[in-house]
Amino acid sequence: MLVALGVDYNIFLMSRIWDETVRLGLKHRTREAVGRTGGVFTSAGIILAGTFAAVMPLPLRDLVQLGFAVAIGVLLDTFVVRTVLVPAIVLLLGRRNWWPSRV
Repeated sequence: MLVALGVDYNIFLMSRIWDETVRLGLKHRTREAVGRTGGVFTSAGIILAGTFAAVMPLPLRDLVQLGFAVAIGVLLDTFVVRTVLVPAIVLLLGRRNWWPSRV
C-alpha cells in the first residue's frame, strides 16, 4: 500500500530528472529536479500523512494501527526515499539508469 502511494511521486521526480537531461549534466540535473519538485512533494506527503493520521483518534485499535503505520510510512517515503534514496540511486547508476530507453 505504501509503495502504491509513493510510486506516483517517484515517477514524477524521475520524469523531471529526464526533462532536465537536455540542459544539464547528471549531477546537476538531479539536484535541479529534486529542488524544483521538493516543495510540492513534501507538501503532498505531509498532507497525505495527516489524512491517514486523522483516523488515529477513532476508538478502533485496528484503524489506529493502520493510520499510524501508513502515516509514518508516507513520511519516511517523503523525507528519506524521495529526497535521498532515489537521487542517490540515479547518481550511482548513471547512464544505466535510463535503460532500456536512451537519453
